[in-house]
Order: sequence, then structure tokens, then C-alpha cells
Amino acid sequence: MAAYLLGSVPTGYLMGRVFCGVDIRQKGSGNIGATNTFRVLGMGYGIVTMILDIAKGMLAVKLLIWATLEPSPLILLLAGLAAILGHIFPIFLGFQGGKGVATAAGVFIILIPIPSLIALVTFLLVIAVSGIISLGSLSAITALLISVLVINIQNGFREAEYLIFVFVAFLVIFIRHRQNIRRFLQGEERKIKIKR
Repeated sequence: MAAYLLGSVPTGYLMGRVFCGVDIRQKGSGNIGATNTFRVLGMGYGIVTMILDIAKGMLAVKLLIWATLEPSPLILLLAGLAAILGHIFPIFLGFQGGKGVATAAGVFIILIPIPSLIALVTFLLVIAVSGIISLGSLSAITALLISVLVINIQNGFREAEYLIFVFVAFLVIFIRHRQNIRRFLQGEERKIKIKR
């Protein structure tokens, strides 16, 4: 429950309301995540929102590690999943939230750091080439899934629970990006523009 509530904190929405007097749900894509915050409020607010959303995922797992001497991988994964679902379906905003990418990244950074680094590099490279954040996000979760799959093949699937978790996150993130995928295929997906 604590992990879900932590994930439910609507960072982008609060950035708009508290600092700019704007409800970002009424602007841009209507999403409360970092990408729409970036587009509506500018680069600085977008970066801060992304950092805080990542921190939610990291804290959800780290707090459990600190509070429990030896938490099982399953318990850690459930806490991470709860934080991600909290971001996507926040209780504070009528269960209408973001797409879960940044919060999922925070969870993965703690649990599977090497695959997460590969995903981060993929994310940055794709955005640098295409300028499309959604494409970077989808490429990153795909790279993460492939990395974890390769690791499991090498170790005889001794970490299959992580593979299952990443696969579930992969499905959820792709489903949450279905409109972005449609726009991308039609050549209509927006590229990032820095708002000064």
C-alpha cells in the first residue's frame, strides 16, 4: 500500500498547479507524465518531473530494503509493481495518471542496474536521433527486456522472476503508448521542442 501511495504522487500535475497555476491535464496530451510536462511547462519542469518520478520507483524498492533485513525478490518486485501502478492509476487524481515509464525506470535501476544502464543508453540514443520521446521509451523497455532475457538464458533462468516482471512492464508500457504508436505509424508523432 505504501509503495502504491508513493507511486500515486502526481508529480507533473503538482508542478503545473503549484509553480505555474496550470492543470497539465487540460494541456497538450493531457498526460501528467514528464513528457507532457516538458511540452507544456518547459524543459526544466519536465526534467524535474522525470527525476522525481524515477525517484518514486527507486524509493518504493529502497524503503522496503531498508525496512526489511532480507526481502525476497518477489516482495521487491511486488513493491515496484505497486509503485508503477500507482503512477499509472493514482488514487489522488481519480486513477488517471501517466504511462509509468519513469517510475518503472526507478524500480529497474535498483533491481537490475546493468540492464537498466543499457536501456538508458538506448533511450538517449533514440531520442538524439529521432527527437521522439515515446519512441525512446518504447525502445528502452524493449532493450531492457532483451537484456534481461539474454542474462536469463546465460544463467539458466535463475532470475526468471525479473524476466516475468520486465515482460509485464513491457506489455503495460506498450499498451499505455498505443496512441503514440498509432501517431508514429501515421507520421504524426510530435518531436520534442525546448520551451524557454
